Order: sequence, then C-alpha cells, then structure tokens
Amino acid sequence: MPLDQYGPGKLDSMLGDLDRVGDIALAHEEVVEHFAQRQGAIVVPMKLFTMFSSVERAVKDITSKRPSIDAAIEKIAGAEEWGIRVVRAVAAERDTKAPVAPRSGAAFLASKKQARDDVKNAKLVAATAATRAFERLALLSRDARRRDAAATPGATQPLLDAAFLVRSGDREKFTEAARVEAAACAGAGGHMIITGPWPAYNFIHPNE
Repeated sequence: MPLDQYGPGKLDSMLGDLDRVGDIALAHEEVVEHFAQRQGAIVVPMKLFTMFSSVERAVKDITSKRPSIDAAIEKIAGAEEWGIRVVRAVAAERDTKAPVAPRSGAAFLASKKQARDDVKNAKLVAATAATRAFERLALLSRDARRRDAAATPGATQPLLDAAFLVRSGDREKFTEAARVEAAACAGAGGHMIITGPWPAYNFIHPNE
C-alpha cells in the first residue's frame, strides 16, 4: 500500500473523510465478492484496512491465526450468507382509528390508554412474526445469528436483523421459505427485506 496515503498518521486523518472511506469500502467488497463467486472458492474476508508493513509480518500474522482460519474455512465451505431484516410496515404505523371526541375526562384517559395498548399489541404481533421467521429459517441454515445492535437514540430499531449461513445447494429452498415468512410478516404488520447471497462475513469467527 502507498505509505503516503496509508502510512502512520495518514490513515487516521483519512478516516474522517466518510466519502473516501465509503469508496474504499465498496472497492474492498467488490474484491471479496469477485473471489467468492469463483467456483469452489472459499473466501475468509479480512476487515477493511487490515494492513501489514511487510510480507514477513503478514505471513507471521496469518500463521499465528491458522487454527482459527482453518476452522472458519471448514464452517463456511460450500455455504453463503443471507440477510433478513424485518421492520414495522409504514402502513401499520399509520393505521390508527379516527379519534372520537371523549364525553368526559375519564373517557379521554381511557381512550388514550386504549390507543397505547393497540400500538403495543400491534408491535408485539409483528415482533412475534419476526421471531417465528428467524426460528423457521434457522432450521434451513447451517448457522443463524441475530445482529441486535445497540439502540440508537431517536432511531427506529428493526424487529429482526439476522444473518443465515445457508448451504449453496439449499439456496432455492431457503429463499422460497423466506418469501413465505415475508408474507406472514406482512400479514402481521411487518416488512421483510431479504439480501444475499454474500460472503460469510458473520460466520468467519466460529467461536462467536
């Protein structure tokens, strides 16, 4: 790598340029996907900006990690990653009954409580459908992991964000089952997004 761009002190300042980092991340992903699409290839992707100052240091690092790399290769061989994300459907969020003028203060409080309960119950129904989808799709996968990130203040958290390690030969069976679960989630007020196949980023650390 050119040290005038990635050398000591240079990389830290560059990380503040999100547009540039985004371009590099896309290029990194394109390289990983290029090799992952090759027949018979098993790709264990390294994190972005994994760099070594010499070939010797790279060889030493890989040699020290060889047991974990071998374990990862054994786990992801012949498989691909699929992502499932379920959020509350926009229509469900907006589907509220027309307000009725309360006849008294007590009726007003009761109507407010009923509205809160309706929203809570609707979210519970959608969340239950998302959990059921995860459990059913996990049965068709070699491994499955929920990616429950820390809540961001002010952000709407997904009902489900999960990754599935699917045997390449089971792709059609998995995607068909995912479409069935997507319909079930839609009926429960959720919206499912299915992505893949991807290199197995979420499954290269067997002990996690």
